[in-house]
Amino acid sequence: MSSNVSTPLLGPQSLAPASPSTLPTNPSQAALDDDIPPLSLDILTERADKAAALKLVADSIAQQRQVAAFHLVFHPIPLAALLGALAGVYQYAWVRNNQHDLGTTLMLVCGTIMTYLIGIRFVTSGYLRAAEDLSWDFITPEGAPEDLILGTRYGPDMIGALVLRLERPSSEHGAGGTGGNSRTRKAAHSRQNSLKGGKGVIRAWTTRLRYRGRGVGGDMLREAVRVTRERCGKDAEVGFAQEHANSVMVLPEMFNRPFRKGEMRAARALDKVLGEWDGRRR
Repeated sequence: MSSNVSTPLLGPQSLAPASPSTLPTNPSQAALDDDIPPLSLDILTERADKAAALKLVADSIAQQRQVAAFHLVFHPIPLAALLGALAGVYQYAWVRNNQHDLGTTLMLVCGTIMTYLIGIRFVTSGYLRAAEDLSWDFITPEGAPEDLILGTRYGPDMIGALVLRLERPSSEHGAGGTGGNSRTRKAAHSRQNSLKGGKGVIRAWTTRLRYRGRGVGGDMLREAVRVTRERCGKDAEVGFAQEHANSVMVLPEMFNRPFRKGEMRAARALDKVLGEWDGRRR
């Protein structure tokens, strides 16, 4: 993974000739290694790369619809309503009808289940609208620098994105006033622009679905902590924003358990990274 931390240059005396044992002896293995795309993690600067990262965040919001729909299908409350409707269909089409028309009964049962699934699809469609509403305004706060976007690439593909906002200390906002000489005003302006004593706020954190559970997200959290403490101070706080990209909830709170559990897992993952970082400092 690439990093902004500089490393000492190697002098000519530090370069040793390669021994025969270190050279690749299998040409097919060397060719296979050349075919493996590189994995990189950087602060994105190009607009096209930022757009790809924001699209990945929008995709993660849209994917919440699938999670919500699956949870809603088997949730006790709507499931009880479905079973009640099916019992009514059975009572009307089978019990009261002396002919016991199996075809009519099955048709009504299938229609009831389809109505149930279509209803769930409709009530969870708000996640698609939230994904479509994500725009550049999300990373461009008024009167503040644009948020940093950390992007993980696997070859040319963007597979991970993290949006990090570096906030200045609240005591510095509006510091310096309008009086004083030119040198005083410049010093006050410099203090205002300084991030020392500030904190890092993670406003989005996602990995492409097929690459989840492989450590990509953890690497982005470590890089976010490193960047924050490099620019805001070694003791700077890092945390998730309360209004993060995936905090949109279109269902009542009783149906949002999977997302709350996901937020808790994310908080534990960040706590683990911070613990590792503090442990290395000791």
